[in-house]
Amino acid sequence: MTEADGDTTEAAGGRRIAVLGEMLELGGEAVEAHRQVGRMAAENGVDLILAVGDTLAKQLALAAGAAGVPDIAMVGDNGTAAAYLASILRPGDVVLVKASRGGQLWQIAQALTGQPVTGL
Repeated sequence: MTEADGDTTEAAGGRRIAVLGEMLELGGEAVEAHRQVGRMAAENGVDLILAVGDTLAKQLALAAGAAGVPDIAMVGDNGTAAAYLASILRPGDVVLVKASRGGQLWQIAQALTGQPVTGL
């Protein structure tokens, strides 16, 4: 998230939605790193966080909410995330999908764009 160009998240009349999964390779710094990502989402004007995963995703979601992201949702898997997004997306919404490769969040983007969903 620190590398995202601010211009890529500009929603033309829509919402800024960040679908964020767990960063699986951070070791002892993992909890604080996930909290920092949640805070950064708020600082960058994200309207909705969809956290995908388990304990670390929960830390991200809690920090994002505490920092001011107005809408937070949390799901445990990519299929549920894709179904949730399909039910709430509106024209003009901008969606960022980001996680560790191990989270396979590309599956969510594939599902939303009508592509075949692939695994590793």
